[in-house]
Amino acid sequence: MGVALLSAKRSKDPSTQVGACIVNSRNKIVGAGYNGLPIGCEDDQFPWDKEGEFLNTKYPYICHAELNAILNNIGMDLQGCKIYTALFPCNECAKAIIQAGITEVIFLSDKYANADTAKASKIMLDAASVKYRKVESGITSLTLSFNEADV
Repeated sequence: MGVALLSAKRSKDPSTQVGACIVNSRNKIVGAGYNGLPIGCEDDQFPWDKEGEFLNTKYPYICHAELNAILNNIGMDLQGCKIYTALFPCNECAKAIIQAGITEVIFLSDKYANADTAKASKIMLDAASVKYRKVESGITSLTLSFNEADV
């Protein structure tokens, strides 16, 4: 989950930074991603608004962290892998997770649990026998230091 949260920091989204990390059966990282624009689309040429006319918002342009982690995998079959994600996946990402063969979703937040997209996601994940669970950790925060003296 730490790698997913660290990946999220790469997102240019001013309101929601989400990261995801895929691991194989040996817990080796095989993919990571964050919510952002597709390669070749410049961050400053697209809107980041959450509200307004659809084409003037971020929603038609952003690739979610889970999809990016799947697309950015190291070139291996993801069958049987787990995905760690900061936010419970939407229905579109659930489709990609299922199609990729990922068998477990570990998430930090389910703040959109009452949204139809989250409900549809759970219906599909259940139907496909993909397990999902909220992460359990005694760690509440982690600080990284780039100060040489701390190494």
